[in-house]
Amino acid sequence: MIQIGDTVLQWDDPLVIAGFVGAAVLLLVVVLLIVAVRSAGRAAQMAQPMMMQMGQLNQTVQSLGTGQAQLSGGLESLSKSQSMTIQTMEVRLAEVQQKMAERLHENAMKSARSLSDLQERMNDTLHGSSEKTTKSLTQLQERLATIDKAQTNIEKLSGDVLSLQDILSNKQTRGAFGEIQLNDIVSKALPADSYSFQCTLSNGKRADCLIKLPNPPGPIVIDAKFPLEAYEALVAAETKEQQARALTALGQAVRVHIKKISESYQIEGETADGALMFLPSEAVYAELHSRLPNIIREGFAARVWIVSPTTCMATLHTMRSILKDSRMREQTGEIRKALRQLHRDVEIIGEKAGKLETHLRQAGDDVSGVLTAATRAGKRADRLDNFDFEELVPEETNVVPLGKSPD
Repeated sequence: MIQIGDTVLQWDDPLVIAGFVGAAVLLLVVVLLIVAVRSAGRAAQMAQPMMMQMGQLNQTVQSLGTGQAQLSGGLESLSKSQSMTIQTMEVRLAEVQQKMAERLHENAMKSARSLSDLQERMNDTLHGSSEKTTKSLTQLQERLATIDKAQTNIEKLSGDVLSLQDILSNKQTRGAFGEIQLNDIVSKALPADSYSFQCTLSNGKRADCLIKLPNPPGPIVIDAKFPLEAYEALVAAETKEQQARALTALGQAVRVHIKKISESYQIEGETADGALMFLPSEAVYAELHSRLPNIIREGFAARVWIVSPTTCMATLHTMRSILKDSRMREQTGEIRKALRQLHRDVEIIGEKAGKLETHLRQAGDDVSGVLTAATRAGKRADRLDNFDFEELVPEETNVVPLGKSPD
């Protein structure tokens, strides 16, 4: 409640409220008018620089118009130059396109030729490769045929080896095999008249081969038998005891064979005081030398020398040298006679050479005289040609009469 003088106003009275609202509105309008006036003053103050800016903006717009006109002229000239540039670029582009087309065509032609050449080379290479492949296949077929043939030969050789084992398992056939091998070696190493096979000696024993060496040492016998059973037992032995027994048996068998050869083929006055025992197996020979050297020494003591195919060939070549020396000693008389005849022929040649030298010397003198006479005749002919008769008079004293020598 508000009391003004005697009047009391209530806050809930509508009239009071409306009065207050009207007063507030009026106050608000007054305030707005004051603000509007002040704003108008301020706007007038602010409008002056804006007007000045508007004037400047007008001048700027005018200068922009002038610049726009100039720019439009520049743009026209730029458009013209641009059109000319475009035309030039179009012409150059057309030329470049033409050149590119030509180059592409040339490259296409080159590529086509290269592809053609490459195709020809590939065809040639493929043709050559085909020929090489065909040739290789042909050679392969030939080699396969050779392998098949070798396989057949191997199978045949296996059968021959089995038959060889059968041969070596029999004493008689084994002896024949050793004799055949000995026959082949001796026939290749010695002349045909220096040996004989299956020769019977004075004691009734038959030697497998008798080499007819001169005295000393005299004919020497080669025996081709060998104790193979004991060696096979040695090879088949597995334990040390079996090997020791087999080795002892082999030594005993060889010892017995050495004694037999020494007693049968060493005959005083008929054969040499030694003989050869031929072993057709290098393995047996190596086994004897490596593990039974005492047997070899016993053979040396009994003058029985054990030989293998290799050492037998070397021994026979030594014998061939002995036979050659013996035959040369036998032909010594003939050689001396031939030397005396050769010496006489040399003396005759010397005599003939002396006579020929005399004749040649006389012929040389005659040729010298002929050359001297020819020289003089040439000089006279030259002087006659020059009419030099005065110089001919002194020369007449040296004229040789016809039929006489200048001496």
